[in-house]
Amino acid sequence: MKLFGSKDSGIKISIFGKTDVGRTRDHNEDCFLVADLSQKKASLLPEVREHEVGPKGSLLVVADGMGGAAAGEVASQLATEVIYDHMLTVWHPDGKNTPQQFAFRLKEAVELANGRIHLYAKEHPELRGMGTTTTAVGVFDDHLFLSQVGDSRAYLIRDGVGIQLTKDQSLMQRLIDAGELTEEEAERSERKNIILQALGPEEKVRVDLTTQQIRRGDRVVLCSDGLSGQVGREEIAHLASQDNRELVAVCSELIDLANERGGPDNITVVIARFDGARLVPPDGGDEVGHQVYPLLDPESATQPVPVYKGPHPPAPESKAQTMIAGIIAAGITVASLLFAVLGL
Repeated sequence: MKLFGSKDSGIKISIFGKTDVGRTRDHNEDCFLVADLSQKKASLLPEVREHEVGPKGSLLVVADGMGGAAAGEVASQLATEVIYDHMLTVWHPDGKNTPQQFAFRLKEAVELANGRIHLYAKEHPELRGMGTTTTAVGVFDDHLFLSQVGDSRAYLIRDGVGIQLTKDQSLMQRLIDAGELTEEEAERSERKNIILQALGPEEKVRVDLTTQQIRRGDRVVLCSDGLSGQVGREEIAHLASQDNRELVAVCSELIDLANERGGPDNITVVIARFDGARLVPPDGGDEVGHQVYPLLDPESATQPVPVYKGPHPPAPESKAQTMIAGIIAAGITVASLLFAVLGL
C-alpha cells in the first residue's frame, strides 16, 4: 500500500520553462518558477528538470505582471518568490503531510503573496496599481492542486487532447459561463483581456483552488495569456504531446508560434511530463477539467470570484488599465453587460 507523500513515490516528472518578451513590449513582466519542494531546489538545472516527486511534492508557477514601468516585473517576481518561500518555510516542516494540508498551504501561499504585493505597492507610491496573475500548480503524490488568480492558464494534455484545468477570472469567461457568448466569440472580442482580479490591487483576493488526478503520460502546460491568446489549445496539445520531442524544443516552438502571430504580449510557458510505475494509464472514465477542491475549513474554502458590476468599461490602453477596467465593472448583471458590449 502506497501512502500520500511516501518517500518512494514512483512518480517521475520532467519539466522545462521559458519566457520571452514578445514582439511588442519593451520589457518582460512575466515570471515563472519550477521547484522540487522535497529537495528545496528551484531552478532549471538537471536535478530539478528531471526528478522524482518526493514526500513534499513539486511546484510550478507562472505569473503575468501588470502596472507599467517596472511595476509588473516587481509584482510577478514577488508572487513567485513569496509562494515558493512559504512552501519551503511553512509547508516543508509541516507535520501534517496530507493532500488537504498541501492544498491549504498552497492556497495560503498565494493569499500571502497578494498581501505582500499590496503592501509593497502602498510603501512604494511609484508602483501604485501594480499586480500580477498567478497560476500555481502543486504536485503531491498522484494529484495536482491548482491555485488560480487572473487569466494565466493550466492545461492538461492527455492522449493528445488538451483540457483547460483553470478557469479564467475574466469578463469574457463570465459571459461564456452565462451562455451569453461562445468561446469563439469571446476570443474575437476586443475586451477579451479584461480580468476581474489579480494579486496586489486589493487587500484580499479570492483564490480558485482546484484539483486533478495525474495519469501516466500526462503533460501539464502552464502559460501566460501571451501564449494562450495566440496559440490555440489544440495546437498546444499537439506539440506538447509529442513523445520524441525534448521539452526545451517544445517550449521554444510554442513561443515562436506566438511571436509569428504578432507577439503582442510577453510569452511564458512551463511544461511538465509525468511518468513512473506509481501512475496508472489513463482511463476513459476519468473526470478531467475544472474541479473545485473543497477545504474542510469553511473560512478557507474556495469561493467564486465575485461578479463585478458597474458602468460599461472603456477600451483599455494597457494591461494595468485592463485590470482596472474589470474592477470598475463591479456588480452589473451578465445580461446587462452583454447589452452594453453589443451597444444595444
